[in-house]
Amino acid sequence: MKKYILIFMTTLFISCGSLKTAPFDQYSYQKTIEIKFDALKLIDKATLNYEDHKLEVQKLENEIEKILEYEKYKPNNEITYEIWKILSNKEKNLLSAFFKRWKDKKTLNSFFIKEAKQQITEAMNILIQYEGKKEPEIKNQLLQIISSN
Repeated sequence: MKKYILIFMTTLFISCGSLKTAPFDQYSYQKTIEIKFDALKLIDKATLNYEDHKLEVQKLENEIEKILEYEKYKPNNEITYEIWKILSNKEKNLLSAFFKRWKDKKTLNSFFIKEAKQQITEAMNILIQYEGKKEPEIKNQLLQIISSN
């Protein structure tokens, strides 16, 4: 009987440990807001020639790489790290993929920009809310984004 209780307690302890969430991190919160702000301003310029804004895009992509690397090494931070991986993936349908498409097409039409901006804004807003509150409901929204990508 003691053996079963010990196994049960060990399993419970391990499963609770896997549900841990990284604590609030002011740097992550602030950097996410900055990247969102800069990204949305840059997205609005996508009707213009990419080459004229290439350096701005590269600067933003460097900032995204930095936050990705930062988030990678925080304990209990798998969800935030996965979202940043999606945002930075040029083959997914979010932030870095938008800039890749702009680069490939040279300019983008305003309808596409509007639709992409809505999706990127929504994902970034959810990430900012999560970074600020770490609430289970917001965590579930991020998990939906992860599972759909």
